[in-house]
Amino acid sequence: METAEAGDPARGHGGQMMNAFAQSAAASPSAWKIDAVFLFIAVVSLFFFLLVEGMLIYFAIRYRRRKGAEEGATSEVRGNFILEVVWVLVPSLAVLAFFIYGYVVYRDVTTPLPGASDINVVTGQFVYEFKYPDGRAAMNELRVPAGKPVKLIMTSRDVIHGFFIPEYRIKQDVLPGRYTYLHLQPDLEGTFDIYCTQYCGVGHSTMRAKLIVMPPDAYAAWAAQGEGAKAAMSPPEKGKALMEKFGCMGCHSADGTVKVGPSFKGLYGRRVELAQGPAVMADEGYIRESLYDPGAKVAKGFPNVMPTYKGSITDDDVAAIIAHIKTLN
Repeated sequence: METAEAGDPARGHGGQMMNAFAQSAAASPSAWKIDAVFLFIAVVSLFFFLLVEGMLIYFAIRYRRRKGAEEGATSEVRGNFILEVVWVLVPSLAVLAFFIYGYVVYRDVTTPLPGASDINVVTGQFVYEFKYPDGRAAMNELRVPAGKPVKLIMTSRDVIHGFFIPEYRIKQDVLPGRYTYLHLQPDLEGTFDIYCTQYCGVGHSTMRAKLIVMPPDAYAAWAAQGEGAKAAMSPPEKGKALMEKFGCMGCHSADGTVKVGPSFKGLYGRRVELAQGPAVMADEGYIRESLYDPGAKVAKGFPNVMPTYKGSITDDDVAAIIAHIKTLN
């Protein structure tokens, strides 16, 4: 690994990331899919580079001025419609192939995986905190079972951070005030580095974590031992208690009954018709916005009477409420 120069820790951290990426092997389907896109682009680009440069050299030699040629004499130049169409159409098709192939792979690696377990990630200067569905929490260490897909729901307490796993070839910015997502398919057991890819302050070079992919039996044993600071209540339990504390169930229901506001039953992941504007998906971002700015997206057929809870609840509280609403599907 490359070491930092004196007084420049961020430079050393960047060098470590570059070296890790260069030396990393594919550890997930997302990795070899993304590698295949880069290889395809490189091969096609190399082919056209050699073709163009080869023709350039050939024509430079073939049609060079020869000794004894008359001064000012030129050969007749005529247009060739078919050739003109080919040299416009073929590169255009190549660029279109780059786009289509890249889009298909992007869609595949960003589409939620069926059966994925949700893990909340909260970043701050200069740590990663991982919160599991059963209430366990860990700092700078994410443990997952091999073969089971994972959905990371990420937000930041302060500034923009990055979440990059070189062996998975995936990176996502982690933003304050909103949620971003990463979908992992951890097939290969082992320990993998997680890097912050955004310069987030003077301690940026120290902001690293580990992804530990364990055999399913070993993971189950670890989870049963309660490693990683298990909370007194799981997030869904805490979310239910918070909703009862703030009187949410006075206007909403958990069984499908329509009250002053829409029911929470089956809400998560459903398209919500709005009083104004197009329908939206009821995901983590929508629920968070509804708590902090309830008038921004009012459900069709319901009055805009919900108060804001901004300043009354924390980001951890919001994550717990979302976790409880998910259990009502």
